[in-house]
Amino acid sequence: MTFNRIIRGLGWPDASQGEVDFPADRVPDNASDPELALLPTLFMAEGRGPDDLARVGSMQVVGRSNSTVRLRYQYDSSVPVITQDRLESVATEIGLSGHGTGRNRFDWTHTRWSVQDGDLYRTILRLLLHAPSSNAPTVFDVSTPPRIDPLQASAMMPFSGGFAAVYETIVGAVGAVGMRCNRADNIWEHHTIIQDVVSLIDRSRVVICDLSGRNPNVFYEAGISHTLGREVILITQHADDVPFDLRHIRYITYLNNAEGLAHLQRQLTDRMQTILRS
Repeated sequence: MTFNRIIRGLGWPDASQGEVDFPADRVPDNASDPELALLPTLFMAEGRGPDDLARVGSMQVVGRSNSTVRLRYQYDSSVPVITQDRLESVATEIGLSGHGTGRNRFDWTHTRWSVQDGDLYRTILRLLLHAPSSNAPTVFDVSTPPRIDPLQASAMMPFSGGFAAVYETIVGAVGAVGMRCNRADNIWEHHTIIQDVVSLIDRSRVVICDLSGRNPNVFYEAGISHTLGREVILITQHADDVPFDLRHIRYITYLNNAEGLAHLQRQLTDRMQTILRS
């Protein structure tokens, strides 16, 4: 995925939509390509202080002269204004230098329009979810910025012996797409179990939650996974075990026998391949 990142020395107007002039020598060669107008846009001012503001929205080129291009912008009203000092925690994800060194050292101070690789909306959502707040978690910690391991998957499920074959099936499906799987009872990194669980979820690319038996721990872990924006795959042996609040989300139903687990492995592998292609 890609997005436009446009830094403007004069900053951007407070009005939610309008038109501005931008230096013609600071735009991409294909600036008039209508495909660029379909990309989300990060509007930034020059600078990285708390008074320098950034917004998310869309834009298109509506005019051009020898020295300027005319841009029509529109902010996305569903995304709050962001102070640019907070963008530093996601600088790498939006193609900015985080420390003012190297080839990108002028990224925060020079007017420019560039097309960047990355999922802008997901990055900004994570930034907003990790905003400093008096309502920040007190029972456990999550990393800021997120440190997702693209090869890590995790399984949230009951620890009873009856699920041993299910876990091995999940491990097999994860391995089939070139990833590795773990669950919290296999690690001991922190003084509390909940911190080990959350840390595993926090660094996972995919979280597989087995809702069989209506285990309250798994429900809690599924909620954390959704809150952190992880890709969650729900599985269950019985549809009745899926709580009302999750029934609008697609889930995989399986039988806990050899044939059923083989089918579950194929379904999980297919779903993870789809996730990894997205």
